[in-house]
Amino acid sequence: MQLKIMPKKKRLSAGKVPLILFLCQMISALEVPLDQKLLEDLVQPPTITQQSPKDYIIDPRENIVIQCEAKGKPPPSFSWTRNGTHFDIDKDPLVTMKPGSGTLIINIMSEGKAETYEGVYQCTARNERGAAISNNIVIRPSRSPLWTKEKLEPMILQNGQPLVLPCRPPIGLPPAIIFWMDNSFQRLPQSERVSQGLNGDLYFSNVLPEDTREDYICYARFNHTQTIQQKQPISVKVISVDELNDTLAANLSDTEFYSARSSRERPPTFLTPEGNASHKEELRGNVLSLECIAEGLPTPIIYWIKEDGTLPINRTFYRNFKKTLQITHVSEADSGNYQCIAKNPLGAIHHTISVTVKAAPYWIVAPQNLVLSPGEDGSLICRANGNPKPRISWLTNGVPVEIAPDDPSRKIDGDTIIFSNVQERSSAVYQCNASNEYGYLLANAFVNVLAEPPRILTSANTLYQVIANSPALLDCAFFGSPLPTIEWFKGAKGRALHEDIYVLHENGTLEIPVAQKDSTGTYTCVARNKLGMAKNEVHLEIKDPTRIIKQPEYAIVQRGSTVSFECKVKHDHTLIPTVMWLKDNGELPNDERFTVDKDHLAVTDVDDGDAGTYTCVANTTLDKVSASAVLSVVAPTPTPAPIYDVPNPPIDLELTNQLDKSVQLSWTPGDDNNSPITKFIIEYEDTIHEVGLWHHQAEVPGTQTTAQLMLSPYVNYSFRVTAVNNIGQSLPSKASEQYFTKAAEPDTNPTAVEGLGSEPDNLVITWKPLNGFESNGPGLQYKVSWRQKDGDDEWTSVLVANVSKYIVSGTPTFVPYLIKVQALNNVGFAPEPAEVMGHSGEDLPMVAPGNVQVNVVNNTLAEVHWDPVPLKSIRGHLQGYRIYYWKIQSSSRRDKRHIEKKILTFQGSKTHGMLPGLEPFSHYALNVRVVNGKGEGPASPDRVFHTPEGVPSAPSSLKIVNPSLDSLTLEWDPPSHPNGILTEYTLKYQPINSTHELGPLLDLKIPANKTSWILKNLNFSTRYKFYFYAHTSAGPGSHLTEEAVTTMDAAGILPPDVGAGKVQAVNPRISNLTATAAETYANISWEYEGPERVKFYVEYGVAGSKEDWRKEIVNGSRSFFGLKGLMPGTAYKVRVGAEGDSDFVSSEDVFETGPAMASRQVDIATQGWFIGLMCAVALLILILLIVCFIRRNKGGKYPVKEKEDAHADPEIQPMKEDDGTFGEYSDAEDHKPLKKGSRTPSDRTVKKEDSDDSLVDYGEGVNGQFNEDGSFIGQYSGKKEKEPAEGNESSEAPSPVNAMNSFV
Repeated sequence: MQLKIMPKKKRLSAGKVPLILFLCQMISALEVPLDQKLLEDLVQPPTITQQSPKDYIIDPRENIVIQCEAKGKPPPSFSWTRNGTHFDIDKDPLVTMKPGSGTLIINIMSEGKAETYEGVYQCTARNERGAAISNNIVIRPSRSPLWTKEKLEPMILQNGQPLVLPCRPPIGLPPAIIFWMDNSFQRLPQSERVSQGLNGDLYFSNVLPEDTREDYICYARFNHTQTIQQKQPISVKVISVDELNDTLAANLSDTEFYSARSSRERPPTFLTPEGNASHKEELRGNVLSLECIAEGLPTPIIYWIKEDGTLPINRTFYRNFKKTLQITHVSEADSGNYQCIAKNPLGAIHHTISVTVKAAPYWIVAPQNLVLSPGEDGSLICRANGNPKPRISWLTNGVPVEIAPDDPSRKIDGDTIIFSNVQERSSAVYQCNASNEYGYLLANAFVNVLAEPPRILTSANTLYQVIANSPALLDCAFFGSPLPTIEWFKGAKGRALHEDIYVLHENGTLEIPVAQKDSTGTYTCVARNKLGMAKNEVHLEIKDPTRIIKQPEYAIVQRGSTVSFECKVKHDHTLIPTVMWLKDNGELPNDERFTVDKDHLAVTDVDDGDAGTYTCVANTTLDKVSASAVLSVVAPTPTPAPIYDVPNPPIDLELTNQLDKSVQLSWTPGDDNNSPITKFIIEYEDTIHEVGLWHHQAEVPGTQTTAQLMLSPYVNYSFRVTAVNNIGQSLPSKASEQYFTKAAEPDTNPTAVEGLGSEPDNLVITWKPLNGFESNGPGLQYKVSWRQKDGDDEWTSVLVANVSKYIVSGTPTFVPYLIKVQALNNVGFAPEPAEVMGHSGEDLPMVAPGNVQVNVVNNTLAEVHWDPVPLKSIRGHLQGYRIYYWKIQSSSRRDKRHIEKKILTFQGSKTHGMLPGLEPFSHYALNVRVVNGKGEGPASPDRVFHTPEGVPSAPSSLKIVNPSLDSLTLEWDPPSHPNGILTEYTLKYQPINSTHELGPLLDLKIPANKTSWILKNLNFSTRYKFYFYAHTSAGPGSHLTEEAVTTMDAAGILPPDVGAGKVQAVNPRISNLTATAAETYANISWEYEGPERVKFYVEYGVAGSKEDWRKEIVNGSRSFFGLKGLMPGTAYKVRVGAEGDSDFVSSEDVFETGPAMASRQVDIATQGWFIGLMCAVALLILILLIVCFIRRNKGGKYPVKEKEDAHADPEIQPMKEDDGTFGEYSDAEDHKPLKKGSRTPSDRTVKKEDSDDSLVDYGEGVNGQFNEDGSFIGQYSGKKEKEPAEGNESSEAPSPVNAMNSFV
C-alpha cells in the first residue's frame, strides 16, 4: 500500500456524508504558494493593495491625490464613482489618473477649488476574473476659521477665588489643538492649581497675586493647514482684601469682579463637570478621557476609582495633574461607573460618570481569498461584531448579490457563502460589508477557479544530512489544482513507503521519525492530479552523532595553583568539529593565564574570580554536545569589598564669558562612588524651537570641569552635564540658567532645489526649507531667482516666506532655466547659493511620426517602421512612441459594436516595433504617435494591412442524433474562428468493440457548406468514435471528438443515450422511466435532463406493500441500473431520484418479474468432449474438476457462460485491495477507449504480449476478484489517451450493450 495524501476514511451514516464531505472540501481549499515564478503564470482576480483613508481631510492649498492601487493577472483597469454615480474623469481637465494604477490626481493648485471636489469616492479595479472595490472615501477640505472678534473686559478677583478663562475656539476641520501662551510666545505654567481643560478653557482652583497679568492668550493650532489663530488677550488682576475695599469705594460695578467674599479656606466644589453625575459614551478601541476639575482653598487633590471594579493597570494613565483619567483601547468591559473625588483638608466631594462603550464593526473572521479547482467546494466566511450588532451584506464584483447574475454554484447563508461544484466561470471578487450606526467594514475576497497540473517547488537533487536516531524531514513543496496527491518512493526500483515507518505531512514533507544508517538513499516524491504528474528526487545521508567520551570533572583548588579540564570528542569522519570553552555560559576571560590545548583547558595562578562553571562545547554543522564542570577556589575570608556605582550628577552649573557665539560652562563633579570619572557629556535644550528636547553639545575628559561651547545665533540655550565612569552614566544635572544668543544672517541655503513645469507655460521651483534652528534669526524668507539658460536675460527674483514652492507663470514651453534660492532673515542674507538647471513645463507634441510602413511577418505578427519626430516638435522629454491598432469590422456585418483599440508603447527613440497576437485573415488599421511627459502627440495617418489565412479553430459543436440500426446523423456548427475561408470538413471514425479496442480508422471528406451528415452502412449495436475538424487553405484545424452507439435489432433493448450534444434542461427532471424484467433481476433505464454530475439512486419495493422503499446507489452519472436478487413472479414498484443541490424523484413505474423456471445451466452432456478429456488425467485433477463443478452450481439459475458475459454489468464493480469496498464507477468524458494492445496493469508487471488472455487485463491489479460461484467481477482497465506513462490508470465501465445482452 502506497503512502498518499488523502482524507482518512471513516464510516458515516448516509445523512452525515454530504456535510462531512463539504467541510473537508472547505478545509482543503487550495493555497497558492508565494513562489514568484508560479504567481506570474496564474490568472488572478483583482486585489486592492492601497487606498486612501475612509475619512480623507485634504489641504485645500495642494493638489488632491486619492489613492487606489490594485494587483491582478491580467493587470486590472480602474474606474471611479462619485456620490454613487460614475465619475467620468475624461470630462474634467483637472482630473487625471496615474498611469498603471487607479490613483486620481486633481490639480487644484493652478485653478479650481477644493470644495468643488467634496464628496464620496469609490474605486473599482476590474479584470476578466472579477472586480474589487475600495472603501467609500469621503473627501473634505480642511478648514481653519478665524476667531470671532469680541470685546473682553478685564477681570478683577480677590486673592483665593476660583477662575475660569474661556477659550471657545472656532470650529475647524480637523479640530484645533488648544494651548495658552503670553505675548512673548511663552507657554503659561500649569500645576495642580492652574490647568487647561479638555475643552480648552483655563481653570484656576484659586488665584494668587502672581496670576495678575494682561496677556492670557488662547491659541488654536490647525495642523493640517499649519496655521495658528489667536484669541484676544484676557487681562486678570488679583487684589488683596484692602485693595478690594479701595476698589469698592471707587464704585466698581459688580460685573467687574467675581465676588467680594473673603479669601477664607473652603471645601472643594467642581468647576467641571456640573452636578453629581454625568454620562460619557465612547467607541471601542478609542481612548476614553474623563475629566474632573475642582476649585477650593487649599487646592484640592483629585482621585479616581471605578465602582464595582478596578482600573486596568496597563491601560490607565493620568494626565493634567490627575485631573484627567485616560484608558486606552477601551472595550465593552470598561463600561461602568467611574467616580472622581476632589479632596482638601476642609472636605471632599465626588462626581459619578457613567461610561457606555459602543463599538463600530470589527472583524471576528474576515473573508479570505479562495483558490479552488473546477468541481470543488469551498466557502467564504464574513463574521463581524459590534455594538449594536452589525448587519452583514454581500456583493459580487461590486454589485449587490441580490441583483448580480445568478451563479448555480453559489449559496448564501447569512455571513457565509457556500460554493459547490465550482467552474471557471465561478471566479469572481466578493465583497462583505458589515455596518452599524458607528461605521462599516468592507473586505474584498476573491474566488479563483484554477485548473493546474502538479508542480513541485522543492529544488531537485537536494541533499539532506541528518544525525542518526534523529528525525529526518524531506521537503516536497507542491502546487496543483485540483490538490495533488503525494506519494514517496525510495530507491531506483520505486519501492513504495509504508505508513507504519514514515509520516507524510499535508504539505508533502516526508518525515522519518528515527533515521538510521539504512535510511540513507535517494527518495522520489511524485505529485499527481487528473491533469498530470510531476516528480522530484532528493538524497538523504545519515551521519554518526558527535559524543564527548572524556568529560571535564569537578575541581576544588587553592588560590594561586593550576587547574586543568579534559574534554575528548568522537565524531563522524565526514564532519569537522569545533571545540570551544565557556565560563559561566560566556567567553573565557581574555587572560594569558587561560590556555586551550587540543583536549584540555588549563588555568594558572587561579584567583577567586576564576571560580565558576566551565563548559566544553563541541559543534559540527549538524549537531552540538556539551559537558560542564564546576571550579571552586578555596581562599581566606575576604576583606569587605568597596561599593562601586555610577557617579552622582554634577552640581553648581555656571555660565561665564558670554559672547555672541560662545560661552564658558563650569560645574562641580559629584561623588565618583569608587570608580574614577572618565568623561563628562554636555547637552543643550533650545526653548524657542524644540522645548523639552536635549541635544548633544560636547564631551570633555573626566579631569576637566569647564568647557568653552560654540553657539548658534537666535537660540535660547539651557545646558546640563552628565558624568560617566566604568560602571555607567550618572543622572543628568539640573539645567543651567538660560542664555539667549543674538540673531545673525543664515549660514546655509535651502537644499533639494528643483525646477519642473506643471503646465506648458509655467516653471515650478521647489526646495527644502530651513528649520527653525537653521534660520539664525526671526523673519526667515527666501529669495527665489531664475533666468533662461540660453538667453541674455537678467535674473528675476521674488521674496517669499513660509512656503517651499514658487510658480513662475508665462514661460515658454520646455525651455531650460537656471535657478537659485537664497535664505535671508531680518539680519541679512545667507551666502550666495549654487545655480541649478530646470525646465519649464512640457506641452503635447506637435507633429506625428511620418513614413509609417507595415510589414506583415505571418498571420499573427506584423512589423511597423516609422520616421522619428524632430526633437523641437516634441516639446518635452521624449518618452517613446505609441502604436494604436485595431481590427476593422467586415463590411458584411451590420452590428455596430465598439471597435476595441489596442496600444503598444515603445520606449525611447526606437523607430520600429512588432505587433503580436493578431488574428489571421483579418483587416487591421494602425497609427503611430509620439509621447512626451505631457502626453501624446497627433496620430499619423491610418495604415491598413491584412493578415493571411490561418488554420481554423475546432467546430463550435458536434452532436450525434437519430441513431438507428446502421446509421447515425451528425450535426455541427462551423468553427467560431474560421481564420480564413473554409474549404471542407474531415470526418474520421472507427468502431470500438466490447473490449474497448479500436477498429480501423475510416476517413470521409464533407463539403464546407454542410452542417449535417448522415453516416450509413454502420454495424448495428456498435459504439463508434468520431474525429471531426475543418480545413482552410492553410491546413486542418483542431478537432472535436465524440462517441455514439447504433441501436440493436428490433428484438433488442436500446442502449442508454450517450448524451452527445444534449442540451441540458434548466429545471432538472427524470423522464421515460422503463423497466425490463427477467426471472430474478430487472434492468431500469431512464432519461435525465439537468445539470451534470448528479448522483442517482434507485428505490424499489413490492407493489401494494407498506414496507419501506429499498434504496440502491448508482455509481457515476449513468442512466441505467440493474436490480438483482428479486423474487420470481412478483410485481415491483420502482422510482429513480437524484441527490444534489435540488433533490427530486421521478414518477413510479411497476414491473413484474418472470415466473420461476428450471435452471438454464448448461447440461454436462453437452460438454462430453471436456468430460472425456478430464477422465484421462490424474485423480487429483478429477477432484479439482468436481470442486469447480460444485462452485458453479452454487452460482444461480443461468449459464456460467452468460454470467461470464455479464461481467460487464455496470453494477458489478472492482473491489479495492485495501478495504474490500466497491470502487466507484468512472464516468469522466476523457476516459476514452484504448487501442488494441494498450492495456497495462497498474503495477506494470504483466504485459499484453506476455499473456493475451490473462485475467490481469480485466482487473485493477495483479489479483482479479471472483464471486462465490467463481464468475469474474472485475472491470476493464485501461489508460486514458495522452496519459503519462507513470501508471495513472482509470477504471472505465464496459459497454452497456453487453450488460443488456445478458438479460435476453
